[in-house]
Amino acid sequence: MARALALAERGRGRTSPNPIVGAVLVRAGRVVGSGWHERAGADHAEVVALRQAGPKARGATLYCTLEPCAHHGRTPPCVDAIIQAGVRRCVVALRDPHDIVDGRGLRRLRGAGIEVSVGLLAREAREALGGYWRAHRVGLPRVTWKMAVTLDGKVADRAGRSKWITGPAARQLVHRLRAGADAVVIGAGTARADDPRLTARLPGAPDTVCQPLRVVCDTRLRLPLSLRLFGPALAKGTVVACGPAAPAARARALERRGVAVWRLPLASGRVSSRALARRLVRGGRYDVLLESGPTLGTAWLEAGLVGRIALFTAPRVLGAGGLAWCGPLGNGSLARALRGRISACGGAGGDLFVMVEMEGRGR
Repeated sequence: MARALALAERGRGRTSPNPIVGAVLVRAGRVVGSGWHERAGADHAEVVALRQAGPKARGATLYCTLEPCAHHGRTPPCVDAIIQAGVRRCVVALRDPHDIVDGRGLRRLRGAGIEVSVGLLAREAREALGGYWRAHRVGLPRVTWKMAVTLDGKVADRAGRSKWITGPAARQLVHRLRAGADAVVIGAGTARADDPRLTARLPGAPDTVCQPLRVVCDTRLRLPLSLRLFGPALAKGTVVACGPAAPAARARALERRGVAVWRLPLASGRVSSRALARRLVRGGRYDVLLESGPTLGTAWLEAGLVGRIALFTAPRVLGAGGLAWCGPLGNGSLARALRGRISACGGAGGDLFVMVEMEGRGR
């Protein structure tokens, strides 16, 4: 199952709205077939593994990171292929939370006389599925808030300059986070200050990277049309989320360029983070990378939407004049501070990278 989980990761960023899945077939103690779901519309992991195994699949045990599907989608049901191949036993990490599956595949396999067990490395599988699991359980995406900060927790100097706090290695890791995300979200302040492209740029693989949806929160549609996100190269695949009263003329100007405009309800005077999160899920965007500054990021954190914080820390000290990465949360005391668990930690060139799983929030 550990091998199947590792295989599943090869599809990250390419399968949405389908989940990443890995599968391994074992017969007489030897691996006879393996595979992963490479991209949406392609064969599922189980079918790839069965094809590789051929006649050796008969009497084998299939290890799969997620319940095999039992419905016709872009591809035929995986359970049909498993039954026809003569697989003897199926070990599944997780039952599929999607209501179109949700136990149907397991029942079909058992009904065909195949021995089925569920739960092996379930925690690891659920963590790997991330946004897919959360989207189909509660209708919200998994949100990772990415920040690059100084040693004393500042994201910019007193003049608002932030390029570059961290070095090239850390920035390359950010591109990998983007490549694994379904959408990247920023606020109007970040868009105006940095004029980012929000694309995933990985060396050696420019044509194989699926670009995330680019989303800018601009409540009143005041951002200049000269931003790179609104130019010919990036307009298609970019969304501006605004409030109901944003000027119609500005919306039309963006739409003529190919930019999508989403009118959403407001919360505390800005685009509702929860409404935007649900809109992203309806569009099949289950894993969201939040690359905003402290204002928007704190709002999403307060709303309980941030499940992970990816913190890149540079060995620099700005002092009291810098801008802190997180705004007021109203906790008031250390006892009420939000808590998290460090799930990954390591060097990124001369900087430090820490991934924190927030307890009880966005999980």
